[in-house]
Amino acid sequence: MKLLILGGTMFLGRHLTEAALGRGHEVTLFNRGQHNPELFPEVEKLRGERDGQLDALRGRSWDAVIDTSGYVPRVVRASAELLAPSVKRYVFVSSISVFKDFIRPVEDENAPLATIADESAEELTGESYGALKALCERAVEDAMPGRALIIRPGLIVGPHDTTVRFVYWPRRVARGGEVLAPGSPEAQVQLIDARDLAEWTIALTESGASGVYNATGPGAPLTFGRMLEECRSVSGSDARFTWVGEKFLLEAGVEPWSELPLWLPEEGGEGNRFRYFQSVGIAKALASGLTFRPLSETIRDTISWDVSRGGAGPAEGKAGVPTPDKTLSAERERELLAAWRERAAPDAR
Repeated sequence: MKLLILGGTMFLGRHLTEAALGRGHEVTLFNRGQHNPELFPEVEKLRGERDGQLDALRGRSWDAVIDTSGYVPRVVRASAELLAPSVKRYVFVSSISVFKDFIRPVEDENAPLATIADESAEELTGESYGALKALCERAVEDAMPGRALIIRPGLIVGPHDTTVRFVYWPRRVARGGEVLAPGSPEAQVQLIDARDLAEWTIALTESGASGVYNATGPGAPLTFGRMLEECRSVSGSDARFTWVGEKFLLEAGVEPWSELPLWLPEEGGEGNRFRYFQSVGIAKALASGLTFRPLSETIRDTISWDVSRGGAGPAEGKAGVPTPDKTLSAERERELLAAWRERAAPDAR
């Protein structure tokens, strides 16, 4: 196949490009050339800007386009409408954040979607992100009815992760010592290795599939406790886990998900509205061939990559915009653990 990838040099886009080339496809990348421009010297690279500079795409044709960098409906609509006459399929990488809420498990792709009062809004915030992604999906489907493939990933992890949402835990556990573990070891965790997501997305594109697919993992339930144990086993560290109650953490002002990645409180607090964010049904994706490598492999490769870049490079958010690392500092973690022990001591009651 002739594939056009919008993006293609950062995290998921990078893995998609590698997967496509590995499966023998002809790949063209369209991006600004600002991130990892030295990658993939063998592929055609078109330069432009998603917002208003699409001329390099005119007059060309591909079997499919994979859009990894669409966040604003107006911008996504522009590329979808421009490419509609010249591509057979538009693959849009969306997010499970499109769902209206997570106060209960999301069973399948048909759960209600998030909405926004002003559909012309373009500012990406924690409140608007999911609704804008849902509108992006609609824009693609309107431009290419019956020819749109919508992928809704959960938390994407692995080498070249441009955030610290998962990297924090392999890095922290590998450092060893007493590790603050939030909430309950039985809490459910969902994540998907970017390489597994990329291979499956390319295979699904090859098959001519259309429609919407939730895409997270693993295939069997994964607990927070097991994830941390895997991190310890892979790293060979002497880490020991102290499970700290969520009420204590919330009272101490610890931010769920950002300061302690993957932690979402089961009761109370701002994060509670996302209680079942990591309980999304993926039966349709599994039936279509989505598979997962061992978690230990993801952890090992994440640690190796993290070490190779110095262990604490700057995080990058949407569209490669640098964002601060809000995860707990070592000093803050020690303070919280000391306060937790003091609270739990018999003479502190």
